[in-house]
Amino acid sequence: MHGWIYLCVRCCLISSTGSSGMSVAKTTVDKLLKGYDIRLRPDFGGSPVIVGMSINIASIDSISEVNMDYTITMYFQQSWRDKRLAYGELNLNLTLDNRVADQLWLPDTYFLNDKKSFLHGVTVKNRMIRLHPDGTVLYGLRITTTAACMMDLRRYPLDEQNCTLEIESYGYTTDDIVFFWQGGDSAVTGVDKLELPQFSIVGIRLVSREVRFTTGSYPRLSLSFKIKRNIGYFILQTYMPSILITILSWVSFWINYDASAARVALGVTTVLTMTTINTHLRETLPKIPYVKAIDVYLMGCFVFVFLALLEYAFVNYVFFGRGPAQQKKINERLNKANNERTRYEEKRLREQVDAYGNILLTTLEMNNEVMPSDVGSSVSDSRNSVMSFDSSGVQFRKPMAPRDGFSHHSLDRSAMRSRANCRLRRRSSKLKLKIPNLSDVSTIDKWSRVIFPITFGFFNLIYWLYYVN
Repeated sequence: MHGWIYLCVRCCLISSTGSSGMSVAKTTVDKLLKGYDIRLRPDFGGSPVIVGMSINIASIDSISEVNMDYTITMYFQQSWRDKRLAYGELNLNLTLDNRVADQLWLPDTYFLNDKKSFLHGVTVKNRMIRLHPDGTVLYGLRITTTAACMMDLRRYPLDEQNCTLEIESYGYTTDDIVFFWQGGDSAVTGVDKLELPQFSIVGIRLVSREVRFTTGSYPRLSLSFKIKRNIGYFILQTYMPSILITILSWVSFWINYDASAARVALGVTTVLTMTTINTHLRETLPKIPYVKAIDVYLMGCFVFVFLALLEYAFVNYVFFGRGPAQQKKINERLNKANNERTRYEEKRLREQVDAYGNILLTTLEMNNEVMPSDVGSSVSDSRNSVMSFDSSGVQFRKPMAPRDGFSHHSLDRSAMRSRANCRLRRRSSKLKLKIPNLSDVSTIDKWSRVIFPITFGFFNLIYWLYYVN
């Protein structure tokens, strides 16, 4: 019985205390806001307001090379002291409704490199106002902002970037307001919990400084992220396919040289595949004027693939283009020379008759390889013979007694004919040396099987040593 009485009395005391505390808080807030002028900063006309800032990073949503920016979601807190909001009636911190922020003076903070930002408003505006008895105000916001991040992509995708978040006062100069990182190096938290799909955060850097404009000096805080790109994605999606396609183009060196359809189809396919990879990569990057590391590698692979195709074009030209063309030219020259000799011989024969006035028929049966100088010797020999008939009625010539003059000329003409034939054989042999043998085809392919892999390996060694270090 006595216990129930005690509990009833205690509940009544707590209820009366809670009611009185709420009324005291209400009275205190009404008193603070009464006559409060949000147009004037704290300590107007005196020392500048010192505003401390801290950030808790919730997530970094995306980092875009095309737009040169990144998107970050964070809890942004600002703290300053406003003596007009000091109270002594309660020894408690007052956390007020977010709508009270519209009735208090707030720093005119903005993000200098901001492109697009918004304050989260589900289910209500995500902002907080907390008052302390000494007049200290804690103002917190949940913001998502897209900030510019100018990247140097010369070493892409083996690059490291610095993305910053610049915080500055828009209107108040350093005579009115001063910014500082509250908590020093621990002012920014949540970085160790971030997980990015393509990057790793190497470190952060906090900077506080003053910047000068024509309108005065302004306080500025900088939060710098040093991020390193993860190479794993690009090895699987770009480097490995490029290496395999380059190696695939070398298969043509093991295909027979007369299989034109197979070698040409393989070479063209590999060239088009490398072109497709280059095109897809360019679509994911901005149109920058300088050469990137990935461009160097893909262009090197494209050159090797293209050279493999040109290697077969060279083989085809040497052994199926230049050889037959040279042989055709040689045949045309020989036919032209034979025709000229034939016409010359016939002309001389029409002018030559023997001592009896007969045409020398035997000269019409001469071989086409006889030089024009041989015609005279044949005519001379015919003069030293006489027409006869054998028992079958076939006409033939009998040699006559040689004359001194004619015998001497015949020997000279025979010597000239021998020398001309030797010259013709030497010229023919020289022309034939220019026509390569088919055995050279395998030699070129064998050398290509060795030179291409060694050169490509040397190219990879230089590339990775230069860009990784």
